[in-house]
Amino acid sequence: QVQLVESGGGLVQPGGSLRLSCAVSGSIFSQIRFSWSGMGWYRQAPGKQREFVAGLTRAGSTSYVDSVKDRFIISRDNAKNTVYLQMNSLKPEDTAVYYCNQLTATTDDYWGQGTQVTVSS
Repeated sequence: QVQLVESGGGLVQPGGSLRLSCAVSGSIFSQIRFSWSGMGWYRQAPGKQREFVAGLTRAGSTSYVDSVKDRFIISRDNAKNTVYLQMNSLKPEDTAVYYCNQLTATTDDYWGQGTQVTVSS
């Protein structure tokens, strides 16, 4: 079974930057399966539903929700089974718990514990 461990969150002032990491671990089969999967970052703000933030396909294509375009960058290191989200020019509305998962993940699938990002002065 796979485990997703998100880290790198914290408290940052508006305009600041953070780099989130998502480590994929578990059985060799699970790790291989995830290494061949498109991966994404998602976030859930208080009182709101979880939303898609950024995605990276197997072919290397990226996609972003409009609100983070030109500010966030998703990347991955398959050798380390890790997915990253570089977040720049952070805004208070970026405050949320951030999760990573496959692009095909649904609410019924396994999700990690997430990492809290708080943007506040």
